[in-house]
Amino acid sequence: MAYFSIEKRPRSDGSVRYRCVVGVKEHGKYLHRESKTFSKLSLAKSWGAKRVIFLEEHGLPDTSSSAEKKDPQTLKGIIDRYLNHPEIIMQVSKRETLARLMNADVSDIAIDEITSKHFIDYCQHRKQQGRSPKTISNEISFIATVMKAAKPIFGFEVNLAPLEEAKVWLNQLRIIGPSQRRSRRPTREEFEMILNGLKEKAKTAYSEAPFDDIFLLSVLTCARIGEICRIRWDDVDEYQKAVLVRDRKDPRKKIGNHMLIPLLGDAWDIVQRQPKKDERIFPYRARSITQTYRQVRDELGIEDLRYHDLKREGASRLFEAGFSIEEVAQVTGHRSLATLWQVYTELFPKSLHERLAQLQLSRIPSLNADD
Repeated sequence: MAYFSIEKRPRSDGSVRYRCVVGVKEHGKYLHRESKTFSKLSLAKSWGAKRVIFLEEHGLPDTSSSAEKKDPQTLKGIIDRYLNHPEIIMQVSKRETLARLMNADVSDIAIDEITSKHFIDYCQHRKQQGRSPKTISNEISFIATVMKAAKPIFGFEVNLAPLEEAKVWLNQLRIIGPSQRRSRRPTREEFEMILNGLKEKAKTAYSEAPFDDIFLLSVLTCARIGEICRIRWDDVDEYQKAVLVRDRKDPRKKIGNHMLIPLLGDAWDIVQRQPKKDERIFPYRARSITQTYRQVRDELGIEDLRYHDLKREGASRLFEAGFSIEEVAQVTGHRSLATLWQVYTELFPKSLHERLAQLQLSRIPSLNADD
């Protein structure tokens, strides 16, 4: 049965566009989808209604091989081929990003008609949605990877000049760029508030996900939520009280970057008390966990505290406990110690006076004492 839906899209110049998506779905699967963007809501509704009537009367468009040859190849089509290529391996985050890109307006444009302005408009829209320059930069990088693969792998001629030109101006406009160094840590009060909020959510969760345990384990292991949700029971090393974290994120090694990390402190007890109802210790969707975290955080009015900041919090706690940079790296998984050094140097200048005072009390006689 055909249907249409409309999405309101604000632009960087303050104007609004309306994207109408027309589709045909049967037994939960899409048989056909098409979209078009308009400057007015009434135009989008009119086009959507007409396309639905047309599809109901005439059926789906011809998808024979001859029709495919006449249709211009779109960015969406190339992304689809890239995602489904059996020998192209990528991380989950990249796959999810590319899948989402297939629903963007720029993906519906014929590949030989895409201009630099199309890419800039897309990135401006993402900025309006609150995405950071680093996130948008990653998306452009993924698009570039797909377009560069089009000719040697799929046999499509693709002009990369518009994308390269767009990247120059996107940098100039500061819409794309490197990630900003963050030093945000939860205060003790914020940490307890979030933990208690997640504990309450866990009591009524349909999935029975132990949100509070996962939150604590994220700090204690310095692991990303996706990594935690992939841990299996047979990854647990009972002798060493450690766990094998599979495919830890590393820019130089996408797949197979497994690391055995120690389950320090309460981390071991958290793992041991989980019910064995699946091959994974935490058989839940990572996105659902972070979504619940954001919901609790926002309800508490806590600002600018991301789930990924828990990794920094965990590393900071290890430094504060007296572990060396090399020892902390065994937990965090950093191959390069440069990032950990930034955490270390930001952390300890603030506490040098406290440490000196402690040393004076424990090892040095009182300065006021008589000689």
